[in-house]
Amino acid sequence: MAWPAEKRQETRQRILESAAQLFTRKGFDQVSIGDVMKNADLTHGGFYSHFDSKEALYAESLQTASRKSFSYKLPESSDNDLDLMSQLLEAYLDMDHLKPEHPSCPLAFLATDVANKNEAVRDSYTKVYKRFVLYMDKLMANSSYSDKAFALSALMVGGVALARSFSDEKMAERLLEACREAGLKMITSTE
Repeated sequence: MAWPAEKRQETRQRILESAAQLFTRKGFDQVSIGDVMKNADLTHGGFYSHFDSKEALYAESLQTASRKSFSYKLPESSDNDLDLMSQLLEAYLDMDHLKPEHPSCPLAFLATDVANKNEAVRDSYTKVYKRFVLYMDKLMANSSYSDKAFALSALMVGGVALARSFSDEKMAERLLEACREAGLKMITSTE
């Protein structure tokens, strides 16, 4: 007997959320299908009725990880778009972002991991990045794919990627603070 479509979709979503959590924490090579299914509290055997391969799951889980991370970092309210952009910058470049219990941004946490994966994975990552840049452009009232949004996104993603790799917590804090200060200057600049 086949599962109802609603139950099937719910199970697929559990797998995606489990994968998003594990992949952003450990990377593709350190996570097995068994790990994903166990974390989702499902049996290994059901995986292939939802996904063709681990790579297909990885590509799709990048979107899930992005939505979870983004919604976690967005403030609940703001007076205006520039204020919202400033709050997003502050939340993104915070030491809490580096903690495994918080949703991790796949742009920062998987940048080098994705670089050597198949085209579908890199396309998924690129879509996440494009949405990030376009959202920042909207908040800063810039044209699409502005130089300012490209530079600010590189500062944010690169700052977090570097900070999470450091063994020196004080250095990580200092780097994120420097990135926040530079980012706030970029946001408020009229150039």
